[in-house]
Amino acid sequence: MEKPILVCSLLVHAAKMDENYTEKEKSIILKSLSEIYKSKKKDEIEKILKQAEIKEAEANQILEFTKEIKNSDIEFRKKIIKIIWKIIYSDKTMDMYEANLMRRLSSLLYVTDRECGEIKSEVMKENIV
Repeated sequence: MEKPILVCSLLVHAAKMDENYTEKEKSIILKSLSEIYKSKKKDEIEKILKQAEIKEAEANQILEFTKEIKNSDIEFRKKIIKIIWKIIYSDKTMDMYEANLMRRLSSLLYVTDRECGEIKSEVMKENIV
């Protein structure tokens, strides 16, 4: 499976965590993918999202998505954490399932609790949650 699809599948999973997958979350995902994969055209990014939505719906666990990402450099992993924080706080709240997901993801992606907290603070300042 291509890395962009796995990355996007993880983002979709995070967006669906509160059982409310919104257009705002889709917009955050599409914008983020465009920034990460600058060489890809808009229609390619939209195709990745469609494939990722299918992949996420079929997947049993997030390990399948994180396996590829954790081999990336720390800056890329932090970028993914930041995008997920943006998705979580797009509705101005974080439920217990989203909080649990972030604890698991920071561990699976080898991002320390401190780094994850700093990224969360950064996102909250940007969004003024």
